[in-house]
Amino acid sequence: MIRTEDAQAIAAGRFSDPFAVLGLHEIDGKLSVRCYHPDAERAEVLDAKTGRLIMALQSHDDAPGLFNGIAPRRRKPFAYRLRFGAGEEIWEAQDPYRFGPVLGEIDEYLIGEGAHQQLWRVLGAHLITHEGSEGTHFAVWAPNASRVSVVGAFNNWDGRRAVMRPRGQTGVWELFLPDVGEGAIYKYELLDGSGGLLPLKADPVGFGSEHPPQTASVVRNLYRHEWRDADWMADRLTRHRPDAPVSIYEVHLGSWRRVTDQNNRPLSYQEHAEQLVGYAKDMEFTHIELMPVSEFPFDGSWGYQPVGLFAPTIRHGTPEEFQAFVDACHGAELGLILDWVPGHFPTDSHGLGQFDGTPLYEHADPREGFHQDWSTLIYNYGRREVANYLTANALYWLQEHHVDGLRVDAVASMLYRDYSRNAGEWVPNEHGGRENLEAIAFMQQMNTLTYGADPGIMTIAEESTAFPGVSAPVDAGGLGFGFKWNMGWMNDTLSYVSEDPINRKYHHNKLTFGLLYAFSENFILPISHDEVVHGKGSLLDKMPGDGAAKFANLRAYLGFMWGHPGKKLLFMGCEFAQGREWNHDASLDWHLLEHPDHKGIQTLVRDLNQVYKDIPALYERDARPDGFEWIEEHAAEESIIAWVRKGKEGTPPALVVTNFTPVERPNRRIGVPCAGRWIERLNTDAEQYGGGNRGNLGGVSSDEIAASGRAHSLNLTLPPLSTLIFELQPE
Repeated sequence: MIRTEDAQAIAAGRFSDPFAVLGLHEIDGKLSVRCYHPDAERAEVLDAKTGRLIMALQSHDDAPGLFNGIAPRRRKPFAYRLRFGAGEEIWEAQDPYRFGPVLGEIDEYLIGEGAHQQLWRVLGAHLITHEGSEGTHFAVWAPNASRVSVVGAFNNWDGRRAVMRPRGQTGVWELFLPDVGEGAIYKYELLDGSGGLLPLKADPVGFGSEHPPQTASVVRNLYRHEWRDADWMADRLTRHRPDAPVSIYEVHLGSWRRVTDQNNRPLSYQEHAEQLVGYAKDMEFTHIELMPVSEFPFDGSWGYQPVGLFAPTIRHGTPEEFQAFVDACHGAELGLILDWVPGHFPTDSHGLGQFDGTPLYEHADPREGFHQDWSTLIYNYGRREVANYLTANALYWLQEHHVDGLRVDAVASMLYRDYSRNAGEWVPNEHGGRENLEAIAFMQQMNTLTYGADPGIMTIAEESTAFPGVSAPVDAGGLGFGFKWNMGWMNDTLSYVSEDPINRKYHHNKLTFGLLYAFSENFILPISHDEVVHGKGSLLDKMPGDGAAKFANLRAYLGFMWGHPGKKLLFMGCEFAQGREWNHDASLDWHLLEHPDHKGIQTLVRDLNQVYKDIPALYERDARPDGFEWIEEHAAEESIIAWVRKGKEGTPPALVVTNFTPVERPNRRIGVPCAGRWIERLNTDAEQYGGGNRGNLGGVSSDEIAASGRAHSLNLTLPPLSTLIFELQPE
């Protein structure tokens, strides 16, 4: 018999180990079946193979819906189904408590150690066949909960009916639910350590979510897509090295393009696979970078406050459709980078905050666990299970979705305990310093694991301070990122180009200062979404002067950027000089391409990307000082700047010259490191870009006339507000 206190606890939904009572048990040498269904008035046991009646179960006097009985003439465990009845209604169901556990001892050990590199393959919701039955295996980490249940429409959201099995000291709870299939909507219902009912929680490792504002998780199949990118995956190491050309198109999927005649809806992953991929390919970018696609509740966060780290947002389609989008990128020879947010998470009640009634994922002390700027929670990187959760998430996107890189958001906020905090509002590290040693160790581990799993991927740090060694190897004391955003370059050069040209000579150092540290990291030059929001205006808006001058300034600046050491990143809309500030709720202003000036900027960016890829000197030694040589560093009065870029041995050098004034400079002598004919590969003043078509007739041969401290020089025409890129013609 079932003890009265156990029966009442089961009926009240407060019994933490249902497998100890429910299911098939041997009692005094006989086999007993016990089950619980709060809506049933009667229950019977059927043979799972034949459907024949084995026995009717008796109802427990102290717990309606709880049934038990002894199986006649049965000596060995057997497969069975249950048949329930209430009034005239009859229904059948499988008993989840007749199935054994799914997680193995190795999984338990690795989870407990915080070392499970494929954590998503054991936690979350997985479609499996278990002991001959199809269904879904659910597993979740909640070590301080006193009871955890899976709830959904399949059990009327009743937390008493699918109470999970605790797995020892790991803090993991698991349950196989037969007949629950793909598309099932679910959450976890938890009782805290004192038995208090918590808000329903989405699955921390769920692979799918409902459409916002609904917040439940959805059972999804990750393994249906048939990948066709084997050649790309085998070759991508060569595309992500510091000596490869990398030009990134940053995109917010929700606002790149919308279907105006269908209630202004954003495009699906499938539509992006055709339209966005085709556009980025035509524009000669090498990579697309997506602002976060991990599921997030609030559109206004742009994805930077994610709740479902393992779920591609349903706003654009299913995980399978997202994988097809990635495949399409690779088919077009485009890499795909995701913005990844391990720095913080929102306080939404269905999320990770106080997940099991305790600060499980976050720090308990708000001086460490609450981000004042964003009103979000900060991960406890020092807890091994939390660090494992995040590193496994990085591996998940790279392995299961074939993503090529992760750009890690807000690294500076992770590195420093006093980030955006006043004195007394932060907790020093164990040495009394401000560095977040646990976060540093986490990032080093993440980079070690991801590059160890596949050296062909790339990780990128959005890091705005002078923290040393961000892109240095971990074994050399660095953080181990492949690349770092050069925020200093971005701030200085945008400040410079925003000045009226008459004043630029007083700010010339803003152009040159970045070259003092340009080779200290593997840098990416970012003109990102952050520069065209929150009242900052568009990139075109930052340019001084009237309409024509604005476009000329922008053309010169983009040419300067593409000629500068460092990989390139440009936010969507900037490539055709969108006039208004970015709005995440609206499509880009594609109609502007009907105007020649905007079309000219688009053509320029396409040609810059092509020339960049065609001239190895512009990228092969991006992060090496021997790949750069100043020609004109101090021409502040003229606002002229010039340098030579050098590639590997035997590669023709390139000369980049920018005139940041609206004054044409005819017969301007610019020194060159070697004699020969220098081909004008790009001129931002060309007519097809909207310029005045002033230049050097396709190329200039050097003269043995000293200039810029060199024995040979070129006699150049420098158009107003222009950048020229030359390449030495091979002999």
